[in-house]
Amino acid sequence: MVSKIGTGVLALLGIAALGVACTSAQAPSLASTLAPVTVPTERVAVVTAAPTQTPTPVVVVVTATPTPTKPSASNSNRKVGGEVGHLAPEFGGINAWINGGPYTMEDLRGQVVLIDFWTYTCINCIRTYPFLKQWHLRYANDGLVIVGVHTPEFEFEKDYENVVEATQLNALEWAVAQDNDFITWRRYNNRFWPAKYLIDKNGVVRYTHWGEGGYAETEEMIRELLAEADPSFLENGLALPQDQTLDHGFLIARGAEVTRELYAGYKRGEADLVFGRGGYVQQPQYYYNKNEVSQFNITEEQEPHKINFQGAWTIGPESSTHARKTDSFEDYLALVYSATSVNAVLTSDSGKPYKVRVTVGDEYLTEKNKGSDIIIGYDGESYLWVTAPTLYNVIDNESYVRREKLTMSSNSTDFGLFAFTFGVYATGP
Repeated sequence: MVSKIGTGVLALLGIAALGVACTSAQAPSLASTLAPVTVPTERVAVVTAAPTQTPTPVVVVVTATPTPTKPSASNSNRKVGGEVGHLAPEFGGINAWINGGPYTMEDLRGQVVLIDFWTYTCINCIRTYPFLKQWHLRYANDGLVIVGVHTPEFEFEKDYENVVEATQLNALEWAVAQDNDFITWRRYNNRFWPAKYLIDKNGVVRYTHWGEGGYAETEEMIRELLAEADPSFLENGLALPQDQTLDHGFLIARGAEVTRELYAGYKRGEADLVFGRGGYVQQPQYYYNKNEVSQFNITEEQEPHKINFQGAWTIGPESSTHARKTDSFEDYLALVYSATSVNAVLTSDSGKPYKVRVTVGDEYLTEKNKGSDIIIGYDGESYLWVTAPTLYNVIDNESYVRREKLTMSSNSTDFGLFAFTFGVYATGP
């Protein structure tokens, strides 16, 4: 896939950017496909959102937004695409609709439309949920229509039931279109998760924003377009949202650094190495023994911000999987990280639940640093219970830490790591 953008502090602090992750070497082609299509209507799920704890948003890199342009009297000569001033592309290749639809852009003329490209294990997308919920709550009755275009990063994110479950668990009430083959993504010439495109009453793209942050700016543009669509729309004077607060410990730390997003599958790993970023895994053996069981040994001092494996592992295209059944958690993966929070995308090939023991500095986690998905056992053992293919919050430190050693181990052959993501925010994953 292409890039996930988070927010950023980084220009202000003179720190290297947290990261454009997900190298385009693994992405479908980004060439625009502009031929008109008929939207399939095979499956539409109406989801009643279940109550859930609202994820606290956090930021990693913000992109500048082009200056909006006023619509012309006629759209007949406009180009079609995702750029500001272009006519918004039609939805295409949608596998299923959730929470409503199917829609066409023609159906939505006269309303203000927010297209949100997302995928359910993307931490940068998850951090935008509270703001999307606020916009839906505030403006749906005034003519704002949010359409979440779910474009998957991993194969398991193509599963219809997985997307429905994520929509329910996170209480996302707007329409979601499954764009498994990246058709709509390519029509917008999109390259990032998350990405937002605001479309006016005439179907013209008026504003784009890639990544987290810029929430007040986006809401101001929503209000402007709603007023254009309906002169009776009156601003309600509600306060505009603020971007998330960075962790104070991170801001004052000497030599502050943040571990970038790390992938365990060789497709992204090889591309990262080839493009000169050093690769996600320290051990050279990782790059040679693909799609087969290989015995790894950690024999050198671990470099910060790189994954290391111990024991029997199979390195696959999207993930690395524990390759033998053990009894004493002797096989593990380790990482020296710098961040406030750590998240991991995990799944199970068999679909059966399994246990992952988690330690930091060879000690079990405590109430002071455990993530929201960690269980503390009666004997103090800290572990994850992996029950579904999704993102798990592993570490949630009280404040920023630099170069701590994280270890994760399981006796199960289902233990599969897809990715690590990190945060440096006062609250949230």
